[in-house]
Amino acid sequence: MPNSTRSATLTLDGKTYDLPVHSPTIGPDVLDIRKLYTDADVFTFDPGFTSTAACESAITYIDGDKGELLYRGYPIEELAEQSSFLEVCYLLLYAELPTAAQLADFEYRVTRHTMVHEQMHYFFRGFRRDAHPMATMVGVVGAMAAFYHDSTDITDPWQREVAAIRMIAKLPTIAAMAFKYSVGQPFVYPKNSLSYSANFLHMCFSVPAEEYVVNPVLAKAMDRIMMLHADHEQNASTSTVRLAGSSGANPFACIAAGIACLWGPAHGGANQAALEQLREIGTVDRIPNFIKQAKDKTSGIKLMGFGHRVYKNFDPRATVMKQSCDEVLDLLGVHDNPLLQVAKELERVALEDDYFISKKLYPNVDFYSGIILEAMGFPTAMFTPIFALSRTVGWISQWKEMIAEKNQKIGRPRQLYIGEPRRSYVGVTQR
Repeated sequence: MPNSTRSATLTLDGKTYDLPVHSPTIGPDVLDIRKLYTDADVFTFDPGFTSTAACESAITYIDGDKGELLYRGYPIEELAEQSSFLEVCYLLLYAELPTAAQLADFEYRVTRHTMVHEQMHYFFRGFRRDAHPMATMVGVVGAMAAFYHDSTDITDPWQREVAAIRMIAKLPTIAAMAFKYSVGQPFVYPKNSLSYSANFLHMCFSVPAEEYVVNPVLAKAMDRIMMLHADHEQNASTSTVRLAGSSGANPFACIAAGIACLWGPAHGGANQAALEQLREIGTVDRIPNFIKQAKDKTSGIKLMGFGHRVYKNFDPRATVMKQSCDEVLDLLGVHDNPLLQVAKELERVALEDDYFISKKLYPNVDFYSGIILEAMGFPTAMFTPIFALSRTVGWISQWKEMIAEKNQKIGRPRQLYIGEPRRSYVGVTQR
């Protein structure tokens, strides 16, 4: 924790307490309340922890008012334009951009660990064919601890490193296997000759019966999707990974916990919800009536894929994603896809409508990523698994940072108890 030269004073029941004020590199100052319970016998109430810093972190910074997202200080726009997903992975894990030699070594290590243990193929058969891919991923990733015993000792820095590389390398393979299993097709093994994103697309869409060549425009779009979702500060799933990790749980269990949390429709399921709403609209001619309902607060209709809880003016990821979206749709065309026609028209109307402009209901990253994934041929059930494999490096980076803290403690939130006070037991015949 940075040294504090300032303090705030809290007065309670005639007594005063000094609370140290810490200044971050960028962002609002933070009140240190760690001794408040010990000194004043009170603690704070903050549902959702939206005003509480639960940790120190040097990985990601978000300024919602400015529409700013920084990975290790680098703007997401610059990284998406000039970098690659694996280079971003290196940056998040090791705090600096790699040299050419370091990047080549990192890419080699990840590429050579993309295969999963052959016995894991049999593990998939325990799931129903109609199981949601996220349910499958939660189980399979959690089970990795049963297959890779040599990277579960969190006290060993080398084992932590091995676990990190394994999960970054194998999550795309596991996600693709979950997809293939759900559609009844054979698993496709990874190819070391392909890039990270192209390899994932190949494992998802190729079949043994014929040759499949990954279009570079689609590979680039997938790479951007992964970059833009790689980390997002202390969101629900990242906080879940940290909380699970604080107990000393093995890294595979922690990432499985993060995947389970991400599955929630209020978190990782947002792009799926946006596409399902487009299907509900159905055709372009129904958009005006839908927009009218969205403006009516009594209708109960909420425009999915527009606006953001954190970003108050615009989502910097959406700006980049829109470019990829346009490139993909130009390549694949939207003339014969009613859903994509609805998406493009809804985007146009929302960007030009005074109501949505005044409410800052701009298309967000979930809106554009959902359109891209739909255009590529992914079913909506695969949207969140793709989010999960993209976010894995962020979870691992946050987990490694937490494990390395000298004074790391198990997470233990408090509560505002509103139940019954102490009372005596009454026997069943006397009630």
